Parts: sequence; structure tokens; C-alpha cells
Amino acid sequence: MQGSHEVDIREAFLKATTFAVAGASTQREKYGNIIYRALHDSGRNVYPINPRSAEVEGQVAYPDLLSLPVVPQALSIVTPPEVTRDVVKQAIAIGVSTIWMQPGAEDRQASEAARQAGIEVIDDGSCILVILSRMR
Repeated sequence: MQGSHEVDIREAFLKATTFAVAGASTQREKYGNIIYRALHDSGRNVYPINPRSAEVEGQVAYPDLLSLPVVPQALSIVTPPEVTRDVVKQAIAIGVSTIWMQPGAEDRQASEAARQAGIEVIDDGSCILVILSRMR
């Protein structure tokens, strides 16, 4: 059972006005693409982060968080844990408010660093796609 703080973090995450998806893939079957599309298709202002592609789903993709034209309030991370650490360092540097590490992206060291920097972190193995599907 989820505690009320965890529910509040998820609600705050989904109420953000700007989002970024680190690990947004150009391959439609990959979770990074599915999560990007789910956020984008729900009408949210979302920026794809992909260091190997200039665009994702027809939108300009950025190589890293530092390259974004705005600071996203909410960041969904869909990367291997060793990449997650670097993404979180960038999130701390630019002032992201909330991070959701998708299943498989979690990294204890990155979570601790983000929390110490005052960032709300969702890293309990829950998936944003499940929460978004419940909202339809």
C-alpha cells in the first residue's frame, strides 16, 4: 500500500507544467519512447532527451538536460542505472523539482544525491505508464 506522501509526489509530478524524458528513444517499442508519447499525447509540455538523435517522434531531441531551453519541473528517467547517475547530476545542477526513475533506471546513489539536493524522488519500481493509464 502506498503512503500518502508517495501519492502526493506522483500527483505533484503529473501536475508539473514542463517535463523531460531522459532516455526518450526513437524506437517506438522501447519504454523511453512509450513514456515520452504517453506524456506528450496527454497534452503535457515534454522534452525528449536523447544524445544520439536529433529528434524523437518529430520533436527536437536534446542531448542532455543542460541543453534544454527551459528547466523541466518533472523528469522521467528511462536509462540504465550508470547513466541515471549522470542524468541526476545534471538535474541537480539545473534545479529539477521531481524525478521519477522508471523500473530498471533506479540507482541508490543517484536517489540519495537527488534527495540531499532537495529533489523529490520516485524510485520505488512504480511505472508512470500505470498511473497515466488510470487517469484516462
